[in-house]
Amino acid sequence: MSLTVVGSIAFDAVKTPFGARERMLGGAATHFSLAASFFDEVRPVGPVGDDFGPEDWEVLQTRGTITDDVEHVPGGKTFFWAGEYSDNLNERVTHATDLNVFADFQPKLSPAAQACDVLFLANIQPSSSSTCAASAPPRASWPWTR
Repeated sequence: MSLTVVGSIAFDAVKTPFGARERMLGGAATHFSLAASFFDEVRPVGPVGDDFGPEDWEVLQTRGTITDDVEHVPGGKTFFWAGEYSDNLNERVTHATDLNVFADFQPKLSPAAQACDVLFLANIQPSSSSTCAASAPPRASWPWTR
Protein backbone atom coordinates (compact mmCIF):
# COMPACT_ATOMS: atom_id res chain seq x y z
CA MET A 1 0.00 0.00 0.00
CA SER A 2 1.69 3.23 -1.12
CA LEU A 3 1.50 6.39 0.99
CA THR A 4 1.72 10.12 0.38
CA VAL A 5 2.65 12.14 3.47
CA VAL A 6 2.05 15.90 3.43
CA GLY A 7 3.56 18.01 6.19
CA SER A 8 6.60 19.52 7.83
CA ILE A 9 10.18 18.71 6.96
CA ALA A 10 12.32 20.48 9.52
CA PHE A 11 15.56 20.87 11.39
CA ASP A 12 15.33 20.44 15.15
CA ALA A 13 17.61 21.49 17.99
CA VAL A 14 16.79 19.24 20.93
CA LYS A 15 18.08 19.12 24.49
CA THR A 16 17.24 16.26 26.87
CA PRO A 17 18.68 15.21 30.22
CA PHE A 18 20.75 12.71 28.23
CA GLY A 19 22.29 14.99 25.62
CA ALA A 20 21.69 17.61 22.99
CA ARG A 21 21.72 18.00 19.22
CA GLU A 22 21.99 21.41 17.60
CA ARG A 23 20.68 20.37 14.18
CA MET A 24 18.96 17.16 13.22
CA LEU A 25 16.39 16.23 10.66
CA GLY A 26 12.87 16.45 12.06
CA GLY A 27 9.31 17.35 11.18
CA ALA A 28 6.10 15.33 11.16
CA ALA A 29 6.32 14.35 7.49
CA THR A 30 9.95 13.28 7.93
CA HIS A 31 9.32 11.08 10.96
CA PHE A 32 6.18 9.51 9.50
CA SER A 33 7.84 8.90 6.11
CA LEU A 34 10.92 7.26 7.58
CA ALA A 35 8.84 5.01 9.86
CA ALA A 36 6.42 4.02 7.08
CA SER A 37 9.27 3.32 4.65
CA PHE A 38 9.94 0.08 6.54
CA PHE A 39 6.67 -1.23 5.13
CA ASP A 40 5.97 0.26 1.72
CA GLU A 41 6.50 3.05 -0.82
CA VAL A 42 6.29 6.52 0.74
CA ARG A 43 6.18 9.94 -0.93
CA PRO A 44 6.74 12.89 1.44
CA VAL A 45 5.38 16.27 0.32
CA GLY A 46 6.74 19.39 2.01
CA PRO A 47 9.01 22.40 1.50
CA VAL A 48 12.74 22.73 2.21
CA GLY A 49 15.13 25.64 1.79
CA ASP A 50 18.65 26.08 0.50
CA ASP A 51 20.04 24.85 3.83
CA PHE A 52 18.71 21.33 3.10
CA GLY A 53 21.92 19.65 1.93
CA PRO A 54 22.88 16.36 0.28
CA GLU A 55 23.25 14.58 3.64
CA ASP A 56 19.70 15.60 4.55
CA TRP A 57 18.34 14.32 1.22
CA GLU A 58 20.21 11.06 1.84
CA VAL A 59 18.51 10.55 5.22
CA LEU A 60 15.09 11.41 3.80
CA GLN A 61 15.60 8.93 0.95
CA THR A 62 16.47 6.07 3.32
CA ARG A 63 14.96 2.74 2.24
CA GLY A 64 13.81 4.19 -1.08
CA THR A 65 11.50 6.97 0.09
CA ILE A 66 10.50 8.85 -3.07
CA THR A 67 11.26 12.56 -2.64
CA ASP A 68 10.06 13.83 -6.03
CA ASP A 69 7.30 15.87 -4.33
CA VAL A 70 9.57 17.59 -1.80
CA GLU A 71 9.58 21.23 -2.87
CA HIS A 72 12.91 23.11 -2.79
CA VAL A 73 12.25 26.82 -2.20
CA PRO A 74 15.23 28.76 -3.64
CA GLY A 75 16.57 31.36 -1.22
CA GLY A 76 14.49 29.92 1.62
CA LYS A 77 15.32 28.35 4.96
CA THR A 78 13.89 25.05 6.14
CA PHE A 79 11.41 25.03 9.07
CA PHE A 80 13.30 25.04 12.41
CA TRP A 81 12.21 24.05 15.92
CA ALA A 82 14.23 24.15 19.14
CA GLY A 83 13.15 22.72 22.46
CA GLU A 84 14.18 21.18 25.73
CA TYR A 85 12.68 18.06 27.32
CA SER A 86 12.29 17.53 31.09
CA ASP A 87 13.66 14.60 33.08
CA ASN A 88 10.54 12.50 32.43
CA LEU A 89 10.63 13.32 28.67
CA ASN A 90 6.86 13.90 28.72
CA GLU A 91 7.18 17.64 29.17
CA ARG A 92 9.00 20.03 26.91
CA VAL A 93 9.61 23.72 26.51
CA THR A 94 9.76 25.23 23.03
CA HIS A 95 12.56 27.76 22.67
CA ALA A 96 12.09 28.60 18.97
CA THR A 97 9.68 27.90 16.13
CA ASP A 98 10.78 29.40 12.81
CA LEU A 99 8.27 28.32 10.14
CA ASN A 100 10.40 29.76 7.31
CA VAL A 101 9.42 28.06 4.00
CA PHE A 102 6.68 26.12 5.82
CA ALA A 103 4.82 29.37 6.63
CA ASP A 104 3.57 29.80 3.05
CA PHE A 105 3.47 26.12 2.11
CA GLN A 106 0.68 25.21 -0.30
CA PRO A 107 0.86 21.47 -1.05
CA LYS A 108 1.17 20.46 -4.69
CA LEU A 109 0.56 16.76 -5.24
CA SER A 110 1.98 15.23 -8.41
CA PRO A 111 -0.12 12.65 -10.28
CA ALA A 112 2.03 9.91 -8.66
CA ALA A 113 1.40 11.33 -5.18
CA GLN A 114 -2.33 11.57 -5.91
CA ALA A 115 -2.38 7.95 -7.05
CA CYS A 116 -1.07 6.56 -3.75
CA ASP A 117 -3.37 4.32 -1.73
CA VAL A 118 -3.27 6.50 1.40
CA LEU A 119 -2.89 10.24 1.91
CA PHE A 120 -1.62 11.20 5.39
CA LEU A 121 -1.83 14.87 6.37
CA ALA A 122 0.95 15.36 8.92
CA ASN A 123 0.79 18.65 10.80
CA ILE A 124 -0.43 21.04 8.13
CA GLN A 125 -2.72 24.04 8.38
CA PRO A 126 -6.43 23.29 7.95
CA SER A 127 -6.61 25.55 4.88
CA SER A 128 -4.01 23.34 3.18
CA SER A 129 -5.93 20.19 4.06
CA SER A 130 -8.73 21.10 1.67
CA THR A 131 -6.22 21.52 -1.17
CA CYS A 132 -4.95 18.00 -0.56
CA ALA A 133 -8.41 16.56 -0.05
CA ALA A 134 -9.43 17.84 -3.47
CA SER A 135 -6.58 15.83 -4.99
CA ALA A 136 -7.12 12.63 -3.03
CA PRO A 137 -9.37 11.82 -0.07
CA PRO A 138 -7.40 11.76 3.21
CA ARG A 139 -7.52 8.57 5.22
CA ALA A 140 -5.63 9.84 8.26
CA SER A 141 -4.48 13.16 9.65
CA TRP A 142 -2.46 14.66 12.46
CA PRO A 143 -3.96 18.01 13.54
CA TRP A 144 -2.09 21.24 12.88
CA THR A 145 -0.74 22.84 16.03
CA ARG A 146 1.22 26.04 16.51
